[in-house]
Amino acid sequence: MAEDEGPTIELRQRKKPKSSENKESAKEEEINSTPIPERVPKHILFQRFAKIFIGCLAAVISGMTYVLYLSAYHERKFWFSNRQELEREITFQGDSAIYYSYYKDMLKAPSFEKGVYELTHNNKTVSLKTINAVQQMSLYPELIASILYQATGSNEIIEPVYFYIGIVFGLQGIYVTALFVTSWLMSGTWLAGMLTVAWFIINRFCYLLMSASTYTFMMMWEYSHYLLFLQAISLFLLDSFSLEQSDKVHEVYRIYIFSLFLGYLLQFENSALLVSPLLSLVVALMLAKCLQLNVKKETFVAKIMKVINFYLVCTLTVTLNVIMKMFVPHKENGHMLKFLEVKFGLNMTKNFTMNWLLCQESLQAPSQDFFLRLTQSSLLPFYILVLVICFLSMIQVIFRRISGKSLKETITLEDGRIGERPEIIYHVIHTILLGSLAMVIEGLKYLWTPYVCMLAAFGVCSPELWMTLFKWLRLRTVHPVLLALILSTAVPTIIGLSLWKEFFPRLITELMELQEFYDPDTVELMTWIKRQAPVAAVFAGSPQLMAAIKLCTGWMVTSLPLYNDDDFLKRNENIYQIYSKRSAEDIYKILTSYKANYLIVEDAICNEVGTTRGCRVKDLLDIANGHVVCEEGDKLTYSKHGRFCHEVKINYSPYMNYFTRVYWNRSYFVYKINTVISFQS
Repeated sequence: MAEDEGPTIELRQRKKPKSSENKESAKEEEINSTPIPERVPKHILFQRFAKIFIGCLAAVISGMTYVLYLSAYHERKFWFSNRQELEREITFQGDSAIYYSYYKDMLKAPSFEKGVYELTHNNKTVSLKTINAVQQMSLYPELIASILYQATGSNEIIEPVYFYIGIVFGLQGIYVTALFVTSWLMSGTWLAGMLTVAWFIINRFCYLLMSASTYTFMMMWEYSHYLLFLQAISLFLLDSFSLEQSDKVHEVYRIYIFSLFLGYLLQFENSALLVSPLLSLVVALMLAKCLQLNVKKETFVAKIMKVINFYLVCTLTVTLNVIMKMFVPHKENGHMLKFLEVKFGLNMTKNFTMNWLLCQESLQAPSQDFFLRLTQSSLLPFYILVLVICFLSMIQVIFRRISGKSLKETITLEDGRIGERPEIIYHVIHTILLGSLAMVIEGLKYLWTPYVCMLAAFGVCSPELWMTLFKWLRLRTVHPVLLALILSTAVPTIIGLSLWKEFFPRLITELMELQEFYDPDTVELMTWIKRQAPVAAVFAGSPQLMAAIKLCTGWMVTSLPLYNDDDFLKRNENIYQIYSKRSAEDIYKILTSYKANYLIVEDAICNEVGTTRGCRVKDLLDIANGHVVCEEGDKLTYSKHGRFCHEVKINYSPYMNYFTRVYWNRSYFVYKINTVISFQS
């Protein structure tokens, strides 16, 4: 029986397909050739553990140090602990005032469920409008903060405002720790993490950066899917040039799809996520993968298929996005497309909202001061050096792939090919995309600058980068590997010492210097409203001031500084007409259409002297209303009415018939909007 079994088994093996036979033999060879792993010596294990422990400790300490620094700087800047609650709340500017006001509303609610219901059916903020504030403003951070404040018993030991800003500072600490760890993992040394943190702190951008990074998650930042779209493009390019395993990349795509649909459900069926370019791109990539044919790699047909696949993905992405917008009702972010058209010179407009957005400093191109600050700290020169070396090495790798050469499975230091590491290529592509956008819109520098710190620190601390450079220079006089190891330690050490010597005294001086935040006019205005205005009163004025009134008094307003909704944008434009050359009757009709009871005129806007020509609010209104004569030959005429904000102060007919001044100080003039009109002159 034993003699018969042998040939039978052999015959069955021969009947197997050839590919299966090759796989089995390959597996056997791999098993036979795999060496038996030896036990790692204890002293090496101890060294690894010590390295990881010290690196993690340094990452945590860096994050905590940054939190303490921000807390101290915030205290010195605003004298926060020495001020009354109203004065503290005034320090929240613009949309941050609205976010904090809803956090306060959640704490005042009898229960969490009741508070959420009142926010999702909010009719006490904006007149004649019921809004879902959670969806409109992505209030999940405020909801989480209110839960933590009450669940942890913090209401018995700390004031709500300190808990709120503590969470903001804590998120910044986590952000810095993440930068540290990312640079550490890329370079292999936690020295790069320390340098990243040093550069980041020196080149921080104060409170705008805190606001930008607080809402960077899908559920907490309404524009997060645009950032994820850039990441998806980077991964797509990696996959297109076969620089990363397709399975890993498509696993990330599946995570994107899951996150988008989960966000769609939890954000009250937010249609903006369904019509986002991210969803269209990821679905197109998944469809293109299903249509791919199994062809032998590195052949001419495979290269042609890559080109076809690239074209197919681009075409499908555009097509799917158009189809989704046709069938999914949406109106959000439509103004962004109009803004981009005007921004890039594809269209011209006299629309007040578009021109006002173009005049915002955060939406203009970065100033020279920005690049000067980055250069003074040596960040920009080293970033450019690292980026150029990594980019050129990446191009070399791509050309090798196009020419049919396979990548090495293991890259040694002697190879000098830093561009063959997929994670490096991904970060290079990503930082180029973010940097390109930051060169057009200054506000995006708050996303790009941390990336610059991380990439520059990784590069100067990476022996692979120096070795890649030496390979190109064909260095012969000194052993390149030894020199690369020396420079990867010496250069960051020298940079760190120079930064310590030059900037550490500045940071200490900054913390020791007492700054004064003094705004008595706004405090007096808020106090008057809380004491004299009826509870049911509705106030009209600039959106920024209305946000402060909503936070400090809780009174209803006509508009808010929200720019993601067409209705809010139209409201803001209409209310801003109080600074235009319109008649008293026109302004009265506008204000009463929103059921406003009081009007607040700000002297700073009415008498604004802007440095940028044509960017003052009153100039933009005159252009939109056709009340100026343009040099281009447009047939525009001067208005027969004076500027309303000036004329209403004089108290003569017809202005006094519609408006009665009830309060004023150096900065603000408050007028009661008359319900019974008197036309006696």
